[in-house]
Amino acid sequence: MIIKSSEYAVSAVKEEQYPKDNLPEIALAGRSNVGKSSLINTLLKRKNLARTSSQPGKTQTLNFYLVNDDFYLVDVPGYGYAKVSQKRRQEFGEMIQDYLETRPNLKGLIILIDSRHEPTKDDISMYEYAQYLNIPILVVCTKMDKIKKNQTNKVMTGLRKKLDLNYDHVTVLTFSSVTKFHVTELGNWIEDKISQ
Repeated sequence: MIIKSSEYAVSAVKEEQYPKDNLPEIALAGRSNVGKSSLINTLLKRKNLARTSSQPGKTQTLNFYLVNDDFYLVDVPGYGYAKVSQKRRQEFGEMIQDYLETRPNLKGLIILIDSRHEPTKDDISMYEYAQYLNIPILVVCTKMDKIKKNQTNKVMTGLRKKLDLNYDHVTVLTFSSVTKFHVTELGNWIEDKISQ
């Protein structure tokens, strides 16, 4: 996928605030601080389009990024951040649920999982939920630059143990925003989904 243009479009917490131009959308989900913003910036070749932070829980809205005037990447709030109140977590959950269940423009979901850790209960729940909704899934193991090369098989084995990777609509990639590992494949997956 060749990136010609990318820009922040809008932040939304409810359907009335979503873009109205009917372009396809690819959503990114993952626990807080898993690297969603870094993935967006790396994929779109922009340093600070999506704000990165070492402090988890910064994304608190659905953030829509317009790419090539053709589609949106949608950054959803991270899940599993303990310092957010139970009420706020519930609001995030409802916002994400409403978006995933009702958005006809949604063509795929990228679930990011930190390669240094096994998938969490929240990761598994999101994965199973996307399966239930029959959304095409790309599981991306992030921060691969932080593990030794000989640990890749261990990461993938752990992932297979925790997730049912036999689901017809799932693809798995390892990824690093530092080394740009598998950026092309990520772009190809997105391109394939938005063209369907």
